[in-house]
Amino acid sequence: MDTIYVESQIRSHPRSQEVLKRHPRATVVECDHYGEIFNVKSQNFRLQKQRPSLILAEKKGQTVLPAPPDYSIGPEHNYYFSHMLNCLYDCRYCFLQGMYRSANYLLFVNFEAFERDIEATRREVDGELCLFSGYDCDSLAMESLTGFAEHFIPWFSERPELQMELRTKSVNTRFLEASDPVPNIIPAFTLSPDAIAREIEHGAPAFERRLNRLKSLTQQGWKVGLRLDPLIPWPGFQELYAEMIEALFHEVDPDMIHSVTLGPMRFPKAMHDRIVKLYPTDPLFALKEMVLQKGQMTYPKEIEAELVGTVMAQLVEQLPRSRVFHQTS
Repeated sequence: MDTIYVESQIRSHPRSQEVLKRHPRATVVECDHYGEIFNVKSQNFRLQKQRPSLILAEKKGQTVLPAPPDYSIGPEHNYYFSHMLNCLYDCRYCFLQGMYRSANYLLFVNFEAFERDIEATRREVDGELCLFSGYDCDSLAMESLTGFAEHFIPWFSERPELQMELRTKSVNTRFLEASDPVPNIIPAFTLSPDAIAREIEHGAPAFERRLNRLKSLTQQGWKVGLRLDPLIPWPGFQELYAEMIEALFHEVDPDMIHSVTLGPMRFPKAMHDRIVKLYPTDPLFALKEMVLQKGQMTYPKEIEAELVGTVMAQLVEQLPRSRVFHQTS
């Protein structure tokens, strides 16, 4: 990390100090508010992605937000919280590249604010509550920098009435492997067939490496999630997804799979236009013509139905239908 920006008011925060100690050669620049760097209009996301900086900041205001209506893996109430914005990887289908002007990593160091608001949310809802931590970042990819899982796994283990999903593509699972399995924490891996992943999931670990990590975690006793989201209408997708699902269930005990989610590729119109402008020749956007439906760019209903129907049929041969969730938003 060449440059670290830090808000002046949290430079002395223990978590900020720990990050700065790990990067003694980085140039440290203080600022009043992270928006001075993160929200500047003239930034070039594509260039900045090649060498992003780190911003340490304080999360203010509401830190726990309602998930989209169908964003669920079982519990009645679903919320998300983001200790970090932006991701180590560079997947072409990721909405983050069209959401933010900056490719810099933004880390909120005041984890205590998230704890406080999670507790407040728990008091407000009646029924099961699930928290998703990988909505605006990868939960584990930068664990050695953030210490996020190391902090929150013990915290959630003391609150068994809550569930937390750690969504990731990372194989950086050392802290999980060093811990006893926690029943209410679900390490969930986003997966695409290897041939697709190699083309559009830039920088992410290969499918085989993620599969090996899934296998080792389940053998240790962790229940895991499989996130086949988004489904990609790649040439030969029926065979590609069939091969991937066969490989998954050959290596992973179905009883150790907490849930599977399926979803289409979708972007708000303005976000889609920004991403296509960034990567106009990328093969992902030449596969099928996307259409505008309810304010989002996505594939026509018949293509989505074919994708979901094909993969769903393969999954329910291995798992109860109740553990497979079709997310459309």
